[in-house]
Amino acid sequence: MNKYLPWLALKNISGIGNILNKRLIENFGSPENIFKASKDELIKIKGISLNIIKNIKILNSFKKAEKDLKIIQNNGFKIVTINESLYPVLLKEIPDPPPFLIYIGTLNNTYPCISIVGSRKASFYGFNTAVKLSYDLALSGFQIVSGMALGIDTAAHKGAIKAKKRTLAVLGSGLCKIYPRQNKKLFYEIADNGAVISEFMVNAEPDARNFPIRNRIISGMTLGTVVVEAAKKSGSLITARLAGEYCREVFAVPGSIDSFKSTGTHALLKQGAKLVENHIDVIEELHHMTYPEKRQESVNKKISVLKKINLEKSDQDKLKTDKYYLAVFDILDSYPLHIDTIVEKSGLDTGGISACLLELELKGIVKQDHGKIFYIIKKNM
Repeated sequence: MNKYLPWLALKNISGIGNILNKRLIENFGSPENIFKASKDELIKIKGISLNIIKNIKILNSFKKAEKDLKIIQNNGFKIVTINESLYPVLLKEIPDPPPFLIYIGTLNNTYPCISIVGSRKASFYGFNTAVKLSYDLALSGFQIVSGMALGIDTAAHKGAIKAKKRTLAVLGSGLCKIYPRQNKKLFYEIADNGAVISEFMVNAEPDARNFPIRNRIISGMTLGTVVVEAAKKSGSLITARLAGEYCREVFAVPGSIDSFKSTGTHALLKQGAKLVENHIDVIEELHHMTYPEKRQESVNKKISVLKKINLEKSDQDKLKTDKYYLAVFDILDSYPLHIDTIVEKSGLDTGGISACLLELELKGIVKQDHGKIFYIIKKNM
């Protein structure tokens, strides 16, 4: 049996959405184990019904899955499941990640992702700004993610391609239904410089309801979302809202106060989005969230300084391996910050960060001021 067949079969079962699918995989480890599980084992899963269990046990979903898999293979597309290392790392963290993605091109989790989105009817200013931001961020080591729509999305992909770096497109349709048609050439250019991905079956039409669904992938797989141009009622604002819900950074590029295309981005700025004038604004905000090898470079530099504050070897070793130590030292350094800011920037749970800060405070490495403001104590400098 093809290893992807059970994944497709499970997806085809009526009543199993992404949230329940995630619960089942977390509990049983794989679709194969889910199909082998007994009724008594399955009924323990929150959100499952007797009717869904019946559909799992009769195995009818495999017939359609075999047809789907054949179409995917005949078109030269690939599949990556949530259990595989190539699956976008951050996407696994959202409440309802797709159990698998269908894609063309190559996936690479070595480099962090940033999304750039905006109006389909972009102004000359908006389009050029998106190209420039994408170009500079791509050269700085980010994979540029967008939705391959006309306007700002197209500009974002083109900027990365111009830089000869990686870009990823997330479609609101199946890969056999390239949308918009005007971007057919761009579709293959993106595949040559990264990947085009979709959670929908390859012949799924670009229905309007699919685009808010795909927006959660754009925001979910990235460290932050940059909105370049958007009106008050814009799909880009959905992507930005989801980014906020996933504890990712939200950025907005200011525009003309006379343009309705700037009303959405200006609203985001009023709500606390980070203002972006150039790519440096994004990099400065995200440097602490980039991938481990990048964080480790920063941490290694700090260790040489931290030795001077009597940081014991055991603590130095912990700094290299413990995610809470790593986050606290990488974010806090010697600059005082409120605990809520530390938690927000780390993306980790409040309990773990609080416990880490308390441990460091008891060791005399970190001090707490009034109002839960923390900073590193530097001794014998």
